[in-house]
Amino acid sequence: MPTRRLDPKTTALLLIDLQNDALHPKGAYGRAGLTCDLVSALPAHLAPLAQAMRERGGWIVATHLTIMEGKQGEPLLTEHMRELRPFLKHGDFQQGSWGHQLVDELGQADLHIDKFAFSAFYMTALEWMLRHIKVDTLLIAGLTTPVSIATTLRDALLRDFRGIVLSDGVGSFEPKQHRSALAEMATISQIKTCAQVRELVA
Repeated sequence: MPTRRLDPKTTALLLIDLQNDALHPKGAYGRAGLTCDLVSALPAHLAPLAQAMRERGGWIVATHLTIMEGKQGEPLLTEHMRELRPFLKHGDFQQGSWGHQLVDELGQADLHIDKFAFSAFYMTALEWMLRHIKVDTLLIAGLTTPVSIATTLRDALLRDFRGIVLSDGVGSFEPKQHRSALAEMATISQIKTCAQVRELVA
């Protein structure tokens, strides 16, 4: 059965946490040596699709991992995040900072969402915004495949959004986990390459 074409006006490219602090060599992750080819290649894979969406009137929505600060600038992190990213410090992923911004290669987003947990929907304005602009389909891209991508996809499906995961537009710093997560998500969602989706955007 052929895949139906996508209406750009009701479709959003959801860029999850593709920020300078996550991808740029001078960002928080890069300074800590947390990088891999799979993750570094994401902007190049996604840029042509992002441009096609802009040209055809589609939406670009960027989520930004955001670390709030408490007294004396102490980062407010969950225990899980402290264990997973012990190098994060004052100023990393901070609102308004260079590190908090979407990487330059992906251009400008139409909407920006501050994200505090794994899911892009959890305690954010994302659902309200998507309903307001009448988007019903999400092209899901970004970091990381087994965590924020998988959690956001499931939350999107629970809210009756159609989710398409971009196989070469998502990544993890642990390639084995990336592959396993894609295989799991394929049981509940379409998995397509950026080039395949570009052909579907009318």
